[in-house]
This record gives sequence, structure tokens and C-alpha cells, in this order.
Amino acid sequence: MSDSAANGESGGVAGAGQDSEADNEPPQQVPPLPEGNSLEVGETLEEGAPTPVKRPKLSVEDQGLEQAATPVEMHGGTPAQASLLKEDPASPAQIAPVQSEEGGRGAQEVTVSEGGEEECRQNGDGGHDAPLEEGEMKPDEEHNSNGSADSPSEGQHLGLDFTHNPQMLTGSWTEYNNFPENYLKGCKWAPDGSCILTNSADNVLRVYNVPPEIYSYNWDLLSEMSPVLRMAEGDTIYDYCWYPKMNSLDPDTCFLASSSRDNPVHVWDAFYGEVRASFRPYNHLDELTAAHSLCFSPDGTQLYCGFDKTVRVFYTERPGRDCEERPTVVKKQGQSGIISCFGFSPCQSVYACGSYSRCAGLYSCQDGTLLALLPTRHHGGLTHLFFSPDGNYLYTGGRKDPEILCWDLREPDKVVFSLKRNVATNQRIYFDLDPSGRYLLSGDTEGVVSVWDTLTAPPDGSEEQLQPQLRFQAHWDCTNGISIHPFMPLLATSSGQRQFPWPGDSEGDSASDGEGGEAVMSQQESRQDNTMRLWWAGPLGPASEENQEQNTAAAEA
Repeated sequence: MSDSAANGESGGVAGAGQDSEADNEPPQQVPPLPEGNSLEVGETLEEGAPTPVKRPKLSVEDQGLEQAATPVEMHGGTPAQASLLKEDPASPAQIAPVQSEEGGRGAQEVTVSEGGEEECRQNGDGGHDAPLEEGEMKPDEEHNSNGSADSPSEGQHLGLDFTHNPQMLTGSWTEYNNFPENYLKGCKWAPDGSCILTNSADNVLRVYNVPPEIYSYNWDLLSEMSPVLRMAEGDTIYDYCWYPKMNSLDPDTCFLASSSRDNPVHVWDAFYGEVRASFRPYNHLDELTAAHSLCFSPDGTQLYCGFDKTVRVFYTERPGRDCEERPTVVKKQGQSGIISCFGFSPCQSVYACGSYSRCAGLYSCQDGTLLALLPTRHHGGLTHLFFSPDGNYLYTGGRKDPEILCWDLREPDKVVFSLKRNVATNQRIYFDLDPSGRYLLSGDTEGVVSVWDTLTAPPDGSEEQLQPQLRFQAHWDCTNGISIHPFMPLLATSSGQRQFPWPGDSEGDSASDGEGGEAVMSQQESRQDNTMRLWWAGPLGPASEENQEQNTAAAEA
């Protein structure tokens, strides 16, 4: 962030308090941080600024967040350094060898060429730019040099293991019982894996630090998680996202963006929970309009915002109202509807937009030119999409739509396979892909999480339905959010949905219904499950095998 902020005229996100005050937003207690006239974090704290809850400068003994920040260093470069889009696949490539150790990956549609390059399935273009052979040992060497022999960083070498049900470690539920029907609306791991961000119906964004006991495998000492930050928006939150170069050891990079109804896009400080800056989009009538979707570019220099038939691109270093408008419909041709979700290709300068008109489009990052418009195959408006690590496939899912579709972008009109899930409401239900691109996970309306192994897909792309490798009951209510940790076998899930009264639940009918009405009400209340949970999805140690058997029996019951 510091590199890009040095080039900005207005001082960047870190020093944009003047824009926030113009919008009647909270005054900034965090001083400007651009290069040239910035204060070091130590100087800021000495002058009486509030103590950051995320502990910016950590000692080596603090195993929890010290380990969480390690993978950012492993990926190379500084967190704020702007990198080319083609350099991003290096991150999944470094984690891919972990998945190959599970067995079966090398035998299923993954070939090793003579030069040592690992080619992803059906990847005729050669897959990642960097050969995996060169990066297999470098992450291990860096971790060994940064941590001690008995450091919990050994857990970073563990891959996902879905031969058994994941084990629930801890979570947060009391936090969401203080507000009626305070159901969650998703959860997202920070890019450095140090904390989790959640959204809920009370219009509050919450940040949870990862309990240090997880790194040391002292799971018996885990207690319920409590948020370290609460950031309240003024109205319904439409979307939220982390800054992609976020690193807990560099406070300048620790921020996130959120959009809410009738409000500008706010940039929140992830250390102090205060507004750093705002981006103010205006429509053709010069009225403030809210963004329906948000996504930072992979290098973090731009913020893409979705509107009705329009994408507005703000520069992260220049908060305010200045932006680039990119209409998605030109001369009645193009992608109509509200742009509801974004995704960026990890290999090329291409981004995808999903809309409530049930279709997805591919655009050039340089000027927003429409490259391809995918056929309308979904039954409902798109709510989430995701690129595969090799950039050749795009996964799309919609509301009130029973399928997640996998598209081959080398043949944009072709669906490779579909994944069936139960989505019976208009709620946005997220899905996530692990860094290697092998496992895709999604919740559904019934609270079940399904795990698909994409390597078992038919090589001919016959559009058949791919069966899940594993299904387990994560929540008793709708599992709307799921997020895979960037480098550890940890899953975060969130649940809840708006509960509508059953017919005959009014006060006038309850007296006549008697015991029958109470039975219906108890059934409805028993389904309410507004919680965020953490799951261990790696190999089980001897101490946890007994607990896993108990969790499996409970899930089956």
C-alpha cells in the first residue's frame, strides 16, 4: 500500500480523512500514512492513539499471528507491492505440492512434463507460468528459516484431507443472539490467514483473530471466539472484501472495503475498526448510489464496484468520487442487470462479472472491453463466481439455483460439469476453491456442506453432474458462507437465514391451535442456527481421533 500511496496525489487510503469527514463519517484517529510525511506505528502509539486490537508489531514468541503472517512472506515481495496478474499463480503453485502428497493427484489427470512443469487437468496452455518443481522446496526452506523446529508452522505443510468429516474446533454464537434474527451473511479469511471477517443481519462487520491454541494443537483449551473488532454500517451491507495484499505485520495494508445501502463505499482500518477513507459513486443525476458488489484487483491498486449495467473502477490511492465508468451494455448489446459479483483471473488480465440477469461476462482489465458473454444457463441471478488457479475454468453459482456450473473459458460456450446443491432462497450462498484448485466446497439451504474433487471430472467434458466426495452437516440452518484458510487445513463456515412465521403462527391462532402451534414453533426455533464455526480439515492426530468419531456419529444422527 505504501508503494502505491507514494504516487497518489491525495495521499492514498491511509491518509484520506478529509474525504471521510466530508461525508459526515467518524473523524479519523489514525494519522495519515503515505510516504514522505507519515509517522511510524511506534510514534503513533506514543502520541496517545488507541491501542490496536490486532497487535501490529508482534514478537517472535507470539506463535499465533506470527505464523499467520508467514505465508505472505513466502509468496515473495512486499505485501503492498503491485505485481502483474501473471505473477499471482505463484501462490497456488506453492501450495499445490501439498495436495499432491495425498495420493491419487499424480495419477488423475495431472502430468509432469519433461521439463518438470506440472500441468493442470485439460490445461493445454501449460498451466501456471512458473514450474512447480522450482517452488516445491522453497516454501519449506523459508518456513524452516523463519520458525523454530518446534514451531506450529509444521501445520502449514498439512494438506486438506476429506477422507473423513472435518472436526469442529470452536466458533462464535453468543455474539449473534443479542439481536433478533441476527443471522450471518458469510465469512471470509484474511489473505494472510490471521483473522476472519463476518457479516450479519445487524449490519455489523466483525473481525475474529485465530485462537493461538489452534496452531499448537491444544484444541481442548479452545473456548468460544469473541470478535476483536466491530464495524457498524448504517444500513444493509451489500458486499465486503479484504485488501488482497493484507499483512498483519504491516498495518498500512490492513484494511477492508464494504458497501451498504444509501452509503458510499467505506474503507475500514482492520487494526482500529475506524473508517480510513470512502469512495463515493454518483449516478447520472449526481445522486449518491450504493455499489451492489465489490472486489479489489489482484495487485490491490483498483477497486471494482458493481452497479446496474455499469462497473465503476476506483483507484485505491485516490479516494473520493473520481472513477472510471465501464458500461456493460453498449448500444443495447452486452450484459444487462445489476452486476452482483466479480472474479479476477490469476493468469491473465481478465475479470469476470456475474449479474442478476443470470449470465456472466468476461472483460479486459485494461479498458473493460467485453471479451465473451457466457450463455444463460442458470435458473437464478448469479451471486458468486470463482476462477480456477490455472485461469482456464470459471465456477458460477446463483440464487434459487440448484447447480454450480464449471465453464471452460477456452470454449466459453461449454460447461464442463455441474455440481448440485440445494439453494431454495434468494440468499447469497458462497462456495470456495482450495488454493490448488482441487477441492470445491459449498453449503446449502439445509446446512449441509458438500466437498467435490474436481480431478474426478470426466476428461471429455460431457457436462455430466459431478458427485460430491463428502457431505457433512455443518449447521442446522442454512450454511451461507464457507471459506478455506490460505495455507492451513482450516475451514470457516457461517449460517442463518431470515425466518418467516409458519401459517397459523399469529397470536389469534395460537390459542386455538394449542399444543400443535407450540410444536410448530419449537420446530422452527430448533432450525435457527446463527453461528460461525471453525473446522479442522487436515489429518487427524492420535489425540483427536476419538473426538472425530464422536463428531461423525453426531453428524450422522
